[in-house]
Amino acid sequence: MNLLFGHPRSVMRGYRMKKMIINGANGYVASNFIVELLQHNYQVVALVRSNKKLSARERMEQVLLEMNDGQQLPFENLMVFDYSLFEENFALQPEQLEAIFSEEADYFHFAASLKFDIKSKEEIFSTNLQGVTNSVNTFKKYSPAASRFFFVSTAYSCGQMNDVFEERFYDDAEIDSFRNYYEQSKRYAENMIRKFRDEEQLNAHILRLSQIVGNNQNGVTKTDYGIFDFSKRIQNIALKYPDSTVRLRINPESTQNLLPIDILVNYLMDAVRAEELPVILNMVAKQSVRNADIMNSLGKLLPIKLIPEFNIQHSEMTLLERIIDAGMAFTGAYIDINLKFDTTKLDGILNAQPSKICAESIHQMLDYFLNEQATKKYKKAMS
Repeated sequence: MNLLFGHPRSVMRGYRMKKMIINGANGYVASNFIVELLQHNYQVVALVRSNKKLSARERMEQVLLEMNDGQQLPFENLMVFDYSLFEENFALQPEQLEAIFSEEADYFHFAASLKFDIKSKEEIFSTNLQGVTNSVNTFKKYSPAASRFFFVSTAYSCGQMNDVFEERFYDDAEIDSFRNYYEQSKRYAENMIRKFRDEEQLNAHILRLSQIVGNNQNGVTKTDYGIFDFSKRIQNIALKYPDSTVRLRINPESTQNLLPIDILVNYLMDAVRAEELPVILNMVAKQSVRNADIMNSLGKLLPIKLIPEFNIQHSEMTLLERIIDAGMAFTGAYIDINLKFDTTKLDGILNAQPSKICAESIHQMLDYFLNEQATKKYKKAMS
């Protein structure tokens, strides 16, 4: 595999910034994080897979420019490697590994399978356990002793517990303690990291993220995950059957913990700058958003009337309602929850109190996202 690189060092006012090594680097969260790192003159090593159309570096630069609204970035501080998550030493050559792990660094493991269904169970556990194991082994083998390993987990590794989810380890549990296999795989991976810490003194930290949404300041939203995937489905129905009234099996008073990408990036930067760091941080929003507020926004933005009717039976649904219900295989597991997260340890590392997300900022994100979707549909129709 070829090494694709810029200059390997970044300097600001004579100070050499710590190196950041990031796998799964072209994902939504990781790429936004890298934009911020580059803007602050950090040296960044991105581990990315090439595809049939683009090299690893082309993929990385393309997504970074997209996340930075087309504005140029100091790519001279970016190194990009075409790697394989599952192969020994990431299928990289010794000189490449030496370049990556040449000095003390923070290593972030973002790579993950976001699938959740039983048909994908083997892939989920392979990526979210085997992939993490291989990542840890490569890190341990080549990184200097002072380097730190960050495992990016999910706040939903809490599973179906009703208590406050604390910033500590929880034991493995059977699948009936979780909403899906994704949640379970992340809990298992956290405990695998715990074992590496206890038995092999791995300098590791776990970052639990809730559902990541758009920018809390300007509404710019470049992810179609979670509520945005749901809103895209509702948009398709509304355009095909305008002015329809549909009932949704959703509890309007239940909530979603939606963490804006700009706030998360600030969390990550504070973690990077912290000299002493707790083992586990719940990186979640300070307040949740009601399902009713999300539905009200969609009703205002789209030619459709949405009525929450949580106890509606499938036999009572119209054909249109059944179509929407069938498309909620993933989001349906999160429509009747009010999760509570402890953030005491997170609060201890923050340099500033984060702004809170609210119904108005979510409305702004949905407005941006749906307009972007409509523009894409128009361009496709005209091409």
